Amino acid sequence: MTDINKALGRVVAKYRTRAKISQEELADRAGIHRTYVSQIERGLKSPTLSVLFEISKSLNTTASSLIAEVEQTLDDLYHQP
Repeated sequence: MTDINKALGRVVAKYRTRAKISQEELADRAGIHRTYVSQIERGLKSPTLSVLFEISKSLNTTASSLIAEVEQTLDDLYHQP
């Protein structure tokens, strides 16, 4: 499990929680399996670019917004005292 996968998982979970939808609802909207959403959120799987676009669309945001937040999360992680 990489730091990038963990950071992406946190960001996806944050956006999903903010949207007040379940993993199952996100999976349905994105056209993927619920267990795959769970694996992404736990940092166990890394979605393809096309899946990331479907997830972002399903969360009413852009893939670039998700990636920017992942970058910020990683930056914060690497620069902790």
